[in-house]
Amino acid sequence: MRFCQENAILAQGRGSAANSAVCYSLEITAVDPVGMDLLFERFLSEERGEWPDIDLDLPSGEKRERVIQYVYQRFGKLGAAMTANVITYRGRSAAREVGKALGFEITALERLSGLVRTWEWKDPKDSTEAQFRDAGLDLNHPRVRKFFELYRMAQDLPRHLGQHSGGMVICQGQLDSVVPLEPASMPGRVVVQWDKEDCADMKIIKVDLLGLGMMAVIEECLELTGIPDLAYIPPDDPAVFAALQKADTVGMFQVESRAQMSALPRMKPARFYDIVVQVAIIRPGPIVGKMVHPYLNRRQGREAVDCLHPSLEPVLRRTLGVPLFQEQLLRMAMIAAGFTGGEAEELRRAMGFKRSEKRMAEIEVKLRAGMTRNRIEAQAQENIVRSITSFALYGFPESHAASFALLAYASAYLKCHYLAAFTCAMLNNQPMGFYSPAILIKDAQRHGLRVLPVDVTKSDWLCTIEHPHLRLGLRYARGLREQTGQALLRARAARPFSSLDDLTLRVPELRKDELNRLAEIGALNPLDQAHRRDALWQAQRSILPVGPLLAPLEETGEPSPLARMNTGERLYADYHGTGLTIGKHPMAYRRPEMNALRVTRAIDLAQIPNGRMVRIAGSVVVRQRPGTAKGFVFLSMEDETGIMNAIITPPIFDRYKFTVLAERFLLIDGVLQNQDGVVSVKAARIEGLQAGAAAESHDFH
Repeated sequence: MRFCQENAILAQGRGSAANSAVCYSLEITAVDPVGMDLLFERFLSEERGEWPDIDLDLPSGEKRERVIQYVYQRFGKLGAAMTANVITYRGRSAAREVGKALGFEITALERLSGLVRTWEWKDPKDSTEAQFRDAGLDLNHPRVRKFFELYRMAQDLPRHLGQHSGGMVICQGQLDSVVPLEPASMPGRVVVQWDKEDCADMKIIKVDLLGLGMMAVIEECLELTGIPDLAYIPPDDPAVFAALQKADTVGMFQVESRAQMSALPRMKPARFYDIVVQVAIIRPGPIVGKMVHPYLNRRQGREAVDCLHPSLEPVLRRTLGVPLFQEQLLRMAMIAAGFTGGEAEELRRAMGFKRSEKRMAEIEVKLRAGMTRNRIEAQAQENIVRSITSFALYGFPESHAASFALLAYASAYLKCHYLAAFTCAMLNNQPMGFYSPAILIKDAQRHGLRVLPVDVTKSDWLCTIEHPHLRLGLRYARGLREQTGQALLRARAARPFSSLDDLTLRVPELRKDELNRLAEIGALNPLDQAHRRDALWQAQRSILPVGPLLAPLEETGEPSPLARMNTGERLYADYHGTGLTIGKHPMAYRRPEMNALRVTRAIDLAQIPNGRMVRIAGSVVVRQRPGTAKGFVFLSMEDETGIMNAIITPPIFDRYKFTVLAERFLLIDGVLQNQDGVVSVKAARIEGLQAGAAAESHDFH
């Protein structure tokens, strides 16, 4: 942390360190454990018998690598190394490897591996046999049968050793005497041949140096806006909570997913601790543990608050009687059964991820004995034990939630008050987050930001602010190498380009395909090119090799005989060349057609009563099939007015499976669900719209 502070690297301690007043005092963590009434024993206790957990969130990219290299330098070549990560064979990789070994045709192999979806939800009907039949493979054929057998055997077998995302082990210069070391494929890194569990078993100290995209975004935002530090961001900003209550959260950390957007209007966060709860509650654990609906019902006054026992009211009152955090579990055991902090932590670990039936039974006996001594009635004991046992596996650390909530609030504040800087930083730190750059730009435009195109006479490599507008950087020209972009910037810094010939003469690094890409996306138009096809025409002429006598001379070519690109061609060039468009959304051009089909715009859905049949259409931006949703598929679709959500039941998904997975634009008929400000459409009929240019969707499990 001292190195980060001295080198102006934004860093935040996380893990159970946020429960420690010492870590807060040393500025390792920004969470005040006393002010938030966190439990110290979650950080350190005698019974725990292991080192406390301190994770450092760092800006992803170059600055995180600087911190990693500092650790190598600080502890020496044999004193620090990254922990390993065992990569195993899964669906697609197993299909490809086995298919290659057995000599399957590439086309059949690609079709098969494409059908092996990465959904977290595993449909019982979506068996391996069904996937093979869908790929047109006959399981009665001997080679196909052998493929099938080997494919199933390969699942979860080790494939290769990789690096853990951020775990580093450290010692006093003799790490190789304990564990074999090997050079990593990345220069300047060393890896131990054990994974993090092996290192923990051997009592080797591990520190997690985690790259977080939002840390890089916030750091860049602070530089662009002149805000000295996160501490200077005002607390309890009304605009932040207004945006959260409307679920206007695209791009914001931890609160931008479809599930978060569905909960926010019901939650109506009004203070910082509400964000802490919001971050923690929309996770697989609370959903599986059936905590979400009781909490939201109590939040809305539809269900009475029940704290299980009067003695537990101080612990559970903040979360309306619903245990959400691991710290609450510990306090419940300490108050109800007289456990020490260490015993309570032992309870949490016994009922955690690696459950031991024997340990659980022993601790439950001890828990009941303690509650009996405290004269807690039998029925109340049952309720408390049931609450603890059902929740222990899924509880989220309150300290983690508080650390994430700080970043969520900061990202919301920066988006609400410094939209250009926030969007610029988001675009410069891709890939990250829930939405692609195309969606981030359309959302920013709907909020009033003007986005300027890639321009060889003005764009830097990264996106920049041209107050009050945002200028796209050269990095968004797909296929343009950074070294070429930097050469272009150096030449332009010497003097502005006077023509296309001047550009090609002074930037010899430009390849033909790179020049064509710049022409296709309109980045050469400012160099006196009438339009994109004119630029393409002139680019072909200017890139032709000439002899040494004529090489230094500029040639002013005649205008091209080619017609301008039409709307569809420009859209295709935008999405193909940059992955986004700063012009109108593709659905805006199809609005007359959509009106004729009686399609409702995203912005108008909130005005329609619950239960009404509606028709929606748009480009698919997110597909999800969570493991906790019992086979339901959730789609986020976008038109020119905003994002809308569709819910697809398992039977409807089975009927329209290939349409849902393959089409970029969908038209959906269904019943509108409009409750508590949360709007979605329950699909009854789905069809693909005529293919057109669109951003690629993000498909999550």
